[in-house]
Amino acid sequence: MWGFISYLNGPELVAGFQRCCGLVPRETRSNVSQNGLVHANGSGPGTVHRRKAEQVANGASHAHDSNSNYKPACAQYEAEGEEHPRSHYEVRNWLFYFLFVTSATLGHEVFYITFLPSIHWNLDPFLCRRLVNVWAVVMYIGQVMKDILKLPRPPSPPVVKLETRVDAEYGMPSTHAMAATAISFTLLLSAQERVKFPFELGLAVAVVLSALVCLSRLYTGMHSALDVICGVVISAVIMTVSYPYWGTIDYLQLHNPLAPVVGVVLPLFLCYKYPELDHYSTTRGDTTIILACCSGCSVGYWVNERLGLTFDLAGPFPVTLPPLTLAAVGFGLARFLVGLGMLVLTRQTVRWLSLRVLCRVYGASVSDVDARRRKEIEVPYKFSTYVSIGLVNSILVNRVFVMMGLWDLGSLV
Repeated sequence: MWGFISYLNGPELVAGFQRCCGLVPRETRSNVSQNGLVHANGSGPGTVHRRKAEQVANGASHAHDSNSNYKPACAQYEAEGEEHPRSHYEVRNWLFYFLFVTSATLGHEVFYITFLPSIHWNLDPFLCRRLVNVWAVVMYIGQVMKDILKLPRPPSPPVVKLETRVDAEYGMPSTHAMAATAISFTLLLSAQERVKFPFELGLAVAVVLSALVCLSRLYTGMHSALDVICGVVISAVIMTVSYPYWGTIDYLQLHNPLAPVVGVVLPLFLCYKYPELDHYSTTRGDTTIILACCSGCSVGYWVNERLGLTFDLAGPFPVTLPPLTLAAVGFGLARFLVGLGMLVLTRQTVRWLSLRVLCRVYGASVSDVDARRRKEIEVPYKFSTYVSIGLVNSILVNRVFVMMGLWDLGSLV
């Protein structure tokens, strides 16, 4: 049994999957960079960060990680005088490449800030509320488990790495797999209460989407098969245990007078009490973003209930969706573009202001990357930024749609 678990956790399985899908390393060779680091078969800066993470797992000390400066991978290589990362691997099947690289984005911030609000704007705020609640719980548990277990990601070589930003994070479990499973099946289970649709078709879509995200983590070389399997299982267990209480949580979130206080204080407390590491990792910042989005949406939905206009679908449930006409598509696209513009504007404005205020309070420079990673700056600036996004998404955006004539209160379009 232990041998099978080791096989699932081994890099050879990941490397074999990559080769089967046409992602192969170029000929073995060593490239010595100007700073003396040796790279071979795709092992670049990301591998150096992974080895640092392995040292932490073995109790060794090391300096702060520099992987999370949000530079593109190519910029990192150019800045360090190294070979472009594309030269370390060869794509022999572009269909699989685009399929899995695109699928991997379904677990990134750009997907969360577009897909989840789109459910609110174009379908039913009730569904968005359910998705955000489950997503936040699942992701927090997954992120904390990573930094408690401290199990490294697959090594390169033999694995080809296509991502660098999160390579300094630990691997077990795959939070991409957890999020994809939670979002797909929470939407399936919740939507059947609200709208009429072929359940078999919805189940097939949920399985395919979550499977693509899971396989993308192998293809990009970021997780072992064991990481992905454990992520799916943990997410399924959380959903199974919590499912009977979803309705109760909805009611308390909307009607309890203490709901907005709990919705802000509890996530902020969890952000500050996030497990400490002896090196910098993006997990604390990413977790703060997720909890802050949930916090802002939670308060926003409570406020909407007080104002008497929630924009939820009107029963009796399940309702029949109107036909998907060209006009409906046009209204949906317009709402998406306007809503996304408001969220991006909110993000940039609050981020700019909060960073400058906090850096002035703590005597730090806004351009100092290390200073922005300090907990006393990173947690409050990210929390305030994404709480604001959650509030704008849940309270303001739909009201702007009404003012612009993009939302008919008597219909879905």
